Amino acid sequence: MTTEFKRKLYRRGSSFETTIPMPLLFPLDKKKKHNVIFALDVEANKWYIKFEETKNE
Repeated sequence: MTTEFKRKLYRRGSSFETTIPMPLLFPLDKKKKHNVIFALDVEANKWYIKFEETKNE
């Protein structure tokens, strides 16, 4: 079984942006801040999304 999300890529000023679907954010603790990491597997030509909690300084 595969779950797919499609999001529109839109122009914002001189760059392009998209949103992260809420179902991907459900496991995160919303009280903490996180970075979103986009990783490309060049051989498979696929992108992966990872989340990391930011350190409080």
